[in-house]
Amino acid sequence: MTAPDATCSRCSRTRSGEPDPLALLSWVSTKEDGRERWLCPNCVRDHVRDIEAKLPDEYW
Repeated sequence: MTAPDATCSRCSRTRSGEPDPLALLSWVSTKEDGRERWLCPNCVRDHVRDIEAKLPDEYW
């Protein structure tokens, strides 16, 4: 179901390079305009309010 080669759309960190198996569960997948986007745990933490408010990416 999840792509092993997912890359964070903010910082370009790769999901396959994640050493901690629990951190793999913290990655967030979103769909915008039919495209799947991934965010790493650090970027999710930094932008959690923007994500919850559903602000467009250009406002981040």
